[in-house]
Amino acid sequence: MILITGGAGFIGSNLHAALAARGLETVIVDHLGRDEKWRNLAKHPPARLLPPETLDDFLATHPPLEVVVHLGAISDTTARDADRAWAVNVELSLALWRWCAARGARFIYASSAATYGGGEHGFTDTPTVEALAELRPLNLYGWTKHAFDLRVARIVADGGARPPQWVGLKFFNVYGPNEYHKGGMISVVKVKFDEVSSGLAPRLFRSATPGVADGEQRRDFIWIGDVVAVIEWLLDHPSVNGLFNVGTGAARTYRDVARAVTAAAGAEDRVEFIEMPLALRGQYQHFTQARVERLRGAGFAAPFTPLEVGVRLYVDDFLATQDRYR
Repeated sequence: MILITGGAGFIGSNLHAALAARGLETVIVDHLGRDEKWRNLAKHPPARLLPPETLDDFLATHPPLEVVVHLGAISDTTARDADRAWAVNVELSLALWRWCAARGARFIYASSAATYGGGEHGFTDTPTVEALAELRPLNLYGWTKHAFDLRVARIVADGGARPPQWVGLKFFNVYGPNEYHKGGMISVVKVKFDEVSSGLAPRLFRSATPGVADGEQRRDFIWIGDVVAVIEWLLDHPSVNGLFNVGTGAARTYRDVARAVTAAAGAEDRVEFIEMPLALRGQYQHFTQARVERLRGAGFAAPFTPLEVGVRLYVDDFLATQDRYR
């Protein structure tokens, strides 16, 4: 039995679909709300669906969980409620770590590329306290994720109690189906497709970084299928432990994304540049690129999907169809 917090969300529901296809039993911890988020699970109803506020009671029954995949978080990069973000992203994560250590359950959790801040110290996923202490996240979300990474590093360094398998995953810019509930945190691929479908030119932020041209800001964009493949591989390799980047290792420009979307949608290759919203200024990562040597060195050998291929998969198999859900 595998418990997935945030299991009705973007990455969680895609992982749940893959595990359901393998015949594995999952318990989903999430809120569905009053909108369309339930559709993320519609094709693969879980064995159990628990509201997050009942998680403590469920765990107190000593369920036979083999793995906890902790994806639930306050993930809005513009979040302002620091107390809530700390409670969910740090304290809840620590409680699940301790539960898994005490019960002998494996623990895989979501970190984020937001922990790298402006990238001035690079994007190497060295899991030591010393290396992590150099990072300076730009927003509350990134800081809370970073705080838990540091907590884990200190526990490991001090020889503290740990789960039999523990893995932290620093997700870069993930895109793909089932992200439609994410509002302002939805991927740039989906946003550009919606603009193109409405007959508009894809709109990109003007650069606020000297020496970086408009549209030449670069991110490491990764297809959701590759993210799920990494997690499935970890489930199949319980001896692998550590903190790992989950990106392609290749930074691509926002102009590349716009070009890939217009090509997949059969639209004219054009863009419009707009000013960056004030809420994002000072918190915006203009460059990210995962170093994936540690993940490769651990044994994950599957190729990553090129941006143009992933965008076309997303458009052809989901966005341009009647049923957008996995």
